[in-house]
Amino acid sequence: MGAQETVINMNKYEILKKYFGYDSFREGQEFMINHILAGRDVLGIMPTGAGKSLCYQVPALLLPGITVVVSPLISLMNDQVRALNDVGIHAAYINSTLNDAQVSKALQYAAQGRYKIIYVAPERLGTYVFQHFIHSLREPLEISMVTVDEAHCISQWGQDFRPSYLKILEFVQSLKKRPVVSAFTATATVEVREDILCVLGLRDPQVLVTGFDRKNLFFSVEQVKDKDGFLRSYLREHKDESGIIYCATRKNVDKLYEELRGEGFPVAEYHAGLDNQARKISQDDFIYDRRPVIIATNAFGMGIDKSNVRYVIHYNMPQSLENYYQEAGRAGRDGGSSECILLYSPQDIMINRFLLESKEEATELTDEEKTLLRERDEIRLRGMTSYCTTTKCLREYILRYFGELDASACGNCSNCLREYVEEDVTDLARQVTGCVRELRQRFGINVLVGTLRGRDNAKLRSYNLQQCSFYGSMQSEGEEKIKDIINVLLQEGLLRLTMDKYTLVKLTPEGYDFLEQRGSIGGVSGETYRVCMRSLKKDALPSEHASKSKKEKAGKGRLSETLTSKGLHLFELLRELRREIAREEGKPPYIVFSDKTLIDMCMKTPLDKEGMLMVNGVGENKYERYGERFLQEIQKITGGKKEKLYYDA
Repeated sequence: MGAQETVINMNKYEILKKYFGYDSFREGQEFMINHILAGRDVLGIMPTGAGKSLCYQVPALLLPGITVVVSPLISLMNDQVRALNDVGIHAAYINSTLNDAQVSKALQYAAQGRYKIIYVAPERLGTYVFQHFIHSLREPLEISMVTVDEAHCISQWGQDFRPSYLKILEFVQSLKKRPVVSAFTATATVEVREDILCVLGLRDPQVLVTGFDRKNLFFSVEQVKDKDGFLRSYLREHKDESGIIYCATRKNVDKLYEELRGEGFPVAEYHAGLDNQARKISQDDFIYDRRPVIIATNAFGMGIDKSNVRYVIHYNMPQSLENYYQEAGRAGRDGGSSECILLYSPQDIMINRFLLESKEEATELTDEEKTLLRERDEIRLRGMTSYCTTTKCLREYILRYFGELDASACGNCSNCLREYVEEDVTDLARQVTGCVRELRQRFGINVLVGTLRGRDNAKLRSYNLQQCSFYGSMQSEGEEKIKDIINVLLQEGLLRLTMDKYTLVKLTPEGYDFLEQRGSIGGVSGETYRVCMRSLKKDALPSEHASKSKKEKAGKGRLSETLTSKGLHLFELLRELRREIAREEGKPPYIVFSDKTLIDMCMKTPLDKEGMLMVNGVGENKYERYGERFLQEIQKITGGKKEKLYYDA
């Protein structure tokens, strides 16, 4: 029986329960599904873990024809198709891992109505075989919907631009009957959003932005001298948890991997310098929890749907906040409390500038477009640097960056939990801006700082900067403090940096108003405007203890704060059973059941089929495959009696 026949008499709620095991939709899901079923194009900007895939998978089963999902990565397709087949929905993928015979067989089954959902690499859309398949379809098996996953890849201004995505509109236009077009992504600035709408040619689209906030994630920036020591300590404290450690370079990945593996930590490594087989082994070791920690470059992650990643640590600062939020967002996909820690050092800026300058440019772009892209890369790098150096709320910074201008301090990030002292540096700031003006805005930060501190070196003498009236005016201030003041002025929009090869410091119109004590700056009179700088209180806890401090405040998300000791024992037994089943079936443990589903089992302690089907994430198909074995384990612990194994919130 084909998938179409099995669901034709079901509604969206019955599909949600029978196949996915949920009683209700999450925020935004039903809204998007309704618009798709009404025949309207949609664009969904929804954070990682919000359930974007259900927004197109549920309507795909209700629409009369086939849904083509364009996906950028093989691992992403494999995971999605495996998960769908596991819940009883027939789906297939078409990518370079299949030989010609396998592709032909998959398309033959699709033409017979066996597959309602086909995942396709964008490069495959224009091939003769796929085009022949598409144009040979007859009603009702035509293409009902084209879904673009990771839609930010279509934007030249996005962090993951894929030229092959530009062919999607051409594919849609080649179809005999235009289908519904749906697009989804987790990270998109306003500019990228506009690109998606225009380049995909969406018609009267319903756009939904559910918000970028991931409330279960704790954000922290740590400026530690010994990054390796920090990692060793952290891994010991979280030895039973799965995590990802990102490095900027392959060299750092190899170094860390050898060090940590040599000390007995269960780590894997992943980067583009390893051969395909080595990368596959590392990825599988991580996904199957044989090695729960993976050290990787940004070549790893997109399309990895591992739900129980409890932490993501960045050993180096990424090149953009878009990259960072996407990579950090791989933690806590199951909704459990998770940590996103960035280990920052100023050297990271130099590493990223080198990587950006070495980046291969797309040959199909014009010189003007290449210049614009380089400028965009520089703007993103500065935004990322500001995130690492700000003393304000990290979550608020991220949300404002992505356009949520009404965001406020969260009270639960490393900056919010640290103790700062505030210093009024208005007079010093006027010296800095005055010096910029007197130097005719012709120099960068280092020359500006050197002039203010009264340095005596050949470069300053060659420009005769000793004659500047501000020369040595801040001699009593430390170099780092002056740079911190410059950073504050940049963040408040009083100064800006140019995009030249040699970055220059310039005054903005607001900077002139501040200097002249006139006009209005952010609604405050230029005459009374104050510049304040926050610095860590000298007797405050060291930065590496911030994440420990927050656990008292956010502890309710920790498993030990949710389940009793007997509940925790049951959870470990269920995890062990899940590992056993995963080994038997050759699939990742989280495909069997997520940690969130196991926790719900421990809280609901079902004793029969009816009770098990009330557990979030247990649908009929999964119950038939695994339900009895999990019930037996629960009955062993509870003695077949209903028991409360959790604490009240």
